[in-house]
Amino acid sequence: MEGLIGRKIGMTQIFDEKGFAIPVTIIEAGPCSIVDKKTSEKDGYEAVQLGFIEINKKKINSPMKGYFEKRKIKPCKILKEFRINEKNDYNIGDIVNIGILKEAKYLNITSISIGKGFQGTMKRHNFSGGPSSHGSTSHRKPGSIGMCVKPGETKKGQKMAGRTGGKRITVRNLEVVKINEENNLFFVKGAVPGHKNTILFLKKSKKAV
Repeated sequence: MEGLIGRKIGMTQIFDEKGFAIPVTIIEAGPCSIVDKKTSEKDGYEAVQLGFIEINKKKINSPMKGYFEKRKIKPCKILKEFRINEKNDYNIGDIVNIGILKEAKYLNITSISIGKGFQGTMKRHNFSGGPSSHGSTSHRKPGSIGMCVKPGETKKGQKMAGRTGGKRITVRNLEVVKINEENNLFFVKGAVPGHKNTILFLKKSKKAV
């Protein structure tokens, strides 16, 4: 298995051997419990479903409560499925942690970016805006969005004002600078989308070392 669920702790900086500061994001990766297992004989593919962050059973609905009780596992807030190889020793109820990714040099991290609310075209699409001189009535307006003759409509995909951020983003090939196995912490170089405590899905990158 080359995937794990984690959450963003925050950003800081560490210093290398030459004294250069490296900006890093601290990620808590696991521990995760194996909630379900898919097999090629029954389901057509090999995978495991991981659960992250235990929650009180009073906070889940009846179908999910029965789902966890059937497997004799404590309810988890986050569930995510990861593919695995056919030859494996994983079983429902096992606990996996950062150890399965400790040899990874690079990671692909998926999360939800920070939402910025409703924004105009200048901030959302980097429009230059209208004249800023005195007398202009089009300082930050989007300008023309269609045509007055045939077909006389706004084309699909026209860049306009709208909600910004809050999208699922995958950042690939983030370098692992440091690992703290005792506390299940990754220190990856650079920024990771999302605010503090954002749920992250980590996968081992295929980038050649």
